[in-house]
This record gives sequence, structure tokens and C-alpha cells, in this order.
Amino acid sequence: MRVVMVIALVGSLLYLVFAITVRDASQIPMLSSGAAVLGIVFAALAVGGLIDCYRAGRANDGRRAMLMAVAGGVSAMVSAGAFAAAMVLALVWSA
Repeated sequence: MRVVMVIALVGSLLYLVFAITVRDASQIPMLSSGAAVLGIVFAALAVGGLIDCYRAGRANDGRRAMLMAVAGGVSAMVSAGAFAAAMVLALVWSA
């Protein structure tokens, strides 16, 4: 699962970099879809952090639980930001 998440993260970041370099009418939809995919990837990472935090807490490993809670929280915030960017770009495109 971690390998799939790394591949999805790198792929979506490379797609966003490619979309930034495109200079035609399809740039904004490409950026919007790339941000949405990035949001999905970070949301999945946040859920994975939640599951790992729960497992570490059940195993009485406080340090790992805290690390996973912070990593999952940061992933959730990045996910929310990516979804917000996708929404703003979609609204800009439709206007």
C-alpha cells in the first residue's frame, strides 16, 4: 500500500509540474484535476496515518502514535488545501 501511495504522490506531483508548463486553454482544467488527485492521495495518507496511530496506541507505543497523528493531521490539511485549490480553479474555469 505504501508503494502505491508513493507512486500516486509522485505521479500527481509530476502531472502538476507538467500542467504548470502547458500554456494553452487546457492549463486550468489540468491544474484543477491534478490538484484534485493530489487531494485524494493526501486524504488516503491521512486515513493511513489514522489507522497507524490507532494501531500504535493499541500496541502502547506512544512515540509512534504521536508521530502518526501529526503526519496524518498534516496530510489532512494538505488534502483540504488541494481540494480547495481544485475547487477554485474549477470555478475560475467555469466563469
